[in-house]
Amino acid sequence: MNNPIVTRYKNNPILTKDDVPYTVATVHNAGVVKYKDKYIMLFRSHLHNGRSVIGIAESEDGYNFKVGAEPFLTPSSDTVFGEYEEYGVEDVRISQIDDDFLLTYSAYSRHGVRIGLAKTKDFKTVERISLITQSDLRNVVIFPEKINGLYVRLDRPHSEISKWSIWISYSPDLVHWGNSKLIIKPETYHWDEMKIGPGATPIKTENGWLNIYHGVFETMSGVVYRLGVALHDLEDPSKIIGVADEWILQPEDPWEITGYVTNVVFTCGAVAENDGSVKIYWGGADSVMCVGTANINDLVEMCLKNPRKPV
Repeated sequence: MNNPIVTRYKNNPILTKDDVPYTVATVHNAGVVKYKDKYIMLFRSHLHNGRSVIGIAESEDGYNFKVGAEPFLTPSSDTVFGEYEEYGVEDVRISQIDDDFLLTYSAYSRHGVRIGLAKTKDFKTVERISLITQSDLRNVVIFPEKINGLYVRLDRPHSEISKWSIWISYSPDLVHWGNSKLIIKPETYHWDEMKIGPGATPIKTENGWLNIYHGVFETMSGVVYRLGVALHDLEDPSKIIGVADEWILQPEDPWEITGYVTNVVFTCGAVAENDGSVKIYWGGADSVMCVGTANINDLVEMCLKNPRKPV
């Protein structure tokens, strides 16, 4: 039997709605980061009205999490943000730059979905910075350091003309973004042929920025969400060194196959460890949180040794 690229934690799922001290229907799509030797998880939950809030949990070991008594981020009542967050906040990604943890999240309203940007220093208080996209755009992930003096992000605009693809954009101040460029497209008749989008915050390696992304394939019984990897140049992340031809994770366990949305593994966070491994966190079927481990060098090698064309 072949060894899996990602080894699932034996006690998955690591977080469910039953672990949350307030009433929710789901726990999924969490950004995760290390802060003061603890793992901080910002997870999405559907309330019983169908709209989403962001909860917080922490862990000493990255596997056993305790959820905070109240949600960490809820739709704003502020006149500027409130109008664009009225239907919920979703799918946080976390990127640490210096002492700030930058949070990008999907803000839903009657006007569509936009990306909100907030920051925190301590995961106790949070400050909204700006709404950094128009509609319709999701899956914004900021690189964890400035590159050539600029903030850099991966994003995924919606399009009716072209398949939904991964783009790159740049900013001098986190508010104004531009010089956007398409850098990775879905591959026809491939596991990610329907659409792709950025997943976890990119991980810096000797060979390049490792990007763990999601890809979607349409079947006769619905779509399947899987995870794959791509490698970006360190100095110019718009340059793609390689996109691994094969996926690294697909729905297999019961809680990934059946749930709020069937056949989904979806990541918003991964934590690189000092031993060369990475903990990858994913939502299973938009219902529970799971974790698995992989060797970073193995993921990089997949991009280098058996790549497909990025566009």
